[in-house]
Amino acid sequence: MENKDLLEEAKKYGFIQDNQVWLKPFMDFPARQVGDVKEVEDESLQYFAFRFQTFQEKVNALLEKITTSENKGSFLMKVLHLKELIGKYDALGDFEAIFHQLTQAENEIKVAISKNRDKNLTTKIGLIEEAEALQDSIDWKGTTEKLKELRQNWIKTGPIDKALTDEIEDRFRNAVEVFFKRKKDFYQDKQSMLNRTLDKYKALIAESEALKNSEDWEGTTKKLKDLQNQWKAIGGNLPRKTSTELWNTFRKAHNYFFERLKNKITVTKTESKDRFFEENLNKKKQLVAEAQGLLQLNTHEAVARAKELQAAWKKVGPVKGEESDRVWEQFIIACDKVFEVSSLEHFMRKKYPNADRNNQAEQVHNRINALRDFIKSDKQELEVLETNLGKLSSAPNNDAFRTMIQGKIKNFNRKIRTKTELIELFKSKLNREVPN
Repeated sequence: MENKDLLEEAKKYGFIQDNQVWLKPFMDFPARQVGDVKEVEDESLQYFAFRFQTFQEKVNALLEKITTSENKGSFLMKVLHLKELIGKYDALGDFEAIFHQLTQAENEIKVAISKNRDKNLTTKIGLIEEAEALQDSIDWKGTTEKLKELRQNWIKTGPIDKALTDEIEDRFRNAVEVFFKRKKDFYQDKQSMLNRTLDKYKALIAESEALKNSEDWEGTTKKLKDLQNQWKAIGGNLPRKTSTELWNTFRKAHNYFFERLKNKITVTKTESKDRFFEENLNKKKQLVAEAQGLLQLNTHEAVARAKELQAAWKKVGPVKGEESDRVWEQFIIACDKVFEVSSLEHFMRKKYPNADRNNQAEQVHNRINALRDFIKSDKQELEVLETNLGKLSSAPNNDAFRTMIQGKIKNFNRKIRTKTELIELFKSKLNREVPN
């Protein structure tokens, strides 16, 4: 709009009085001052007509958005805000026309909101009916997923008439809660049943454990087979992991007894001592192999298993001459490594309580240095023992003491060897983790 047109438009809706710019009264709005004359009256009138033009453009833009939008309800507050500005906005123009435009838009939006709320009510009643139809379902997993989906759809559905909101919300919530209450009760009953089944299995395991060391070979064989039949008769649907762990514990006790029985029969029937020694050697080699692999486990498991292997070693029969010493040396060094690592880890936790566990290289270096310090201490002890042995006279009454010192010297040499091999193990680990 040109300046001439703006001026005509301004004079149509405004006037100058006492060097002030006034908007003429319209509708229920009284005349009000919108500004002051700065220098030239016509220029001031044109300025406020231009401001009205800007306001009109803002209104037109909003009305255009409302026309093209599906969610008209979201514009209600903006329309009301612009209507409120009509009585405040400093400009000269046809505010009455804008008022009617915005009022028409407001009414149309409210009609749209009402229709949407009716539509939302219909949608929510449909969701309630779906939820109520699922209340008595026993498809726990499938129905749970379906009700979660209904909840999401409920959340996505817009508001309804406030007078109905509480009633509708309560009805949907109650429909959902009925199913989940039944589901909770079902799984509680199921857990109680599983606990009873679990107790039966544990009772059979306890009986088996009590029998596994029996020397009544014939009677215990019959009792254990009877326990196996009872085990099969229990049934029940325990989780696979729990069922497997129970069965392994139960079977371990039976295998222990029947392995003893097998060994008893084998020993009884074996006529060749060489074969007997060979079998024992193979068993000890197996124990050695397992002991040498213990460092692959975590320290707690490795120590526990090493003790089990040592107990198992004692139950294995003798091995011939030099083979016996060789396999024993391999076994005891493998076990010593496990116990040395356990002691080392305990020492590291006390010495470096705040160590950075993510810095693997630093941790390995610390362990190597600690082992070197331990070796230094062992060598000092060894030197004292060797000195004492050298000073000991060859008198017969010193034989027992001499034997004791020689045993300690042997043990310290083994400790030094064990720690030295552990250092090499840590070095190789360091080289793998921190390549050149």
